[in-house]
Amino acid sequence: MEPLASNRWSLLTFIFLLLLLIHPSLSIYCDEDDCYDLLGVTQSANASEIKKAYYKLSLKHHPDKNPDPESKKFFVKIANAYELHSLPLVFQILKDEATREQYDYAIAHPEEVFYNTARYYHAYYGHKTDTRAVLVGLLLILSGFQYLNQWTRYNQAIDMVKKTPAYKNKLKAMELERTGGVTHKKKGNKQMNKQLVEDLSKELELQIKGAEKPSLWELLAVRVILLPYTMGKLLLWYGHWLWRYQVKQKPYSWEDASYLTRRSLGVPFDSWKDIGESTKDDLVQRRLWVKANLDSYHAEMRKESKRRR
Repeated sequence: MEPLASNRWSLLTFIFLLLLLIHPSLSIYCDEDDCYDLLGVTQSANASEIKKAYYKLSLKHHPDKNPDPESKKFFVKIANAYELHSLPLVFQILKDEATREQYDYAIAHPEEVFYNTARYYHAYYGHKTDTRAVLVGLLLILSGFQYLNQWTRYNQAIDMVKKTPAYKNKLKAMELERTGGVTHKKKGNKQMNKQLVEDLSKELELQIKGAEKPSLWELLAVRVILLPYTMGKLLLWYGHWLWRYQVKQKPYSWEDASYLTRRSLGVPFDSWKDIGESTKDDLVQRRLWVKANLDSYHAEMRKESKRRR
């Protein structure tokens, strides 16, 4: 329950911080003001009316003609409402029809904060952001979360295993083997025994299904980078398979027959490795990739299951 509670609080904290960072969908356009009110026009005004209102106000409040500090602040606001000249590529709000449509939608649907904010930043950054850089950054972020998640799961699984009697018995057996059958029970040796337990724990190889030790080769970013190599290797293997077994009609090798058997039974690769060699040989010899043989095998398993009951 503790890991679940910790994850829940982490999620709530992340959402809270995200809400603090994201501005309301209307304020991202003209701060706390209404873009139409700043220009003194209605939402139904056409492009010509908006343009006239902007130029009229800009002439009145331009810093070169009006030295009043408040007038200068207002000029910045109306410039932002109509178009942002300070940006490398002009980002328009009311001047551009597409952006104005987004703004009108944000006015009509202020509750859709995330959607409106996403549309705004897409219009703002989309034209000057390299899509490849965005994809690379996204892959790195996802891979980082993936790696941290794998380590968390692995450490939690290790802690659970260390509490089991089987694990403690293995440690005792290793301690007896190292000390020649002599165990230290004095209080003064508790620290030494603790250090010994840590050393022995490092020697034990813990293989836990579903919580394997994290590997950089399993990360999403690495897999994407190696995708051309992986696809080439797969195509080469498939071509070799067709040439050897379809064209030349050669008998299956033991490795390829094992692959066909495992695929026919639907057994994962890790589980197949744990099966005894004699059992594997028996299954391979049955040629279970042939449907009739597979049906016969399943019938035998059902009979065996009923007999055991």
